[in-house]
Amino acid sequence: VQLQASGGGLVQAEGSLRLSCTASGGTFSTYIMGWFRQAPGAEREFVAAISWRGDATAYAVSARGRFTISRDDRKKTLNLRLNRLKAEDTAVYYCAARYRRDAYDFLKRRVEEYDYWGQGTQVTVSS
Repeated sequence: VQLQASGGGLVQAEGSLRLSCTASGGTFSTYIMGWFRQAPGAEREFVAAISWRGDATAYAVSARGRFTISRDDRKKTLNLRLNRLKAEDTAVYYCAARYRRDAYDFLKRRVEEYDYWGQGTQVTVSS
């Protein structure tokens, strides 16, 4: 599956953005999806994940209550709504896909657990 992330940009603190990730190839509904981010000089870190059925989500502590992950399997799109943005949210945001290994394969939080990655979209929050 190929992933294309979009929606990043420059926003003021306390502002909002909506990131999207469009998939091509593969059967989107069989993939666990996630968002990660990487700030300059830092390691890539987990932001949010959604199960392949879309019935479960997980968030990093920093994202909980401010970000919302969702998916639209008909459109093969993964979304991340970013609210109340802070300067420390500045990073390149990546979407990722993991082909589900079995029916009990749900949410994943580690970089190495994902099979495919998008190219990233830059989010810059000015304070």
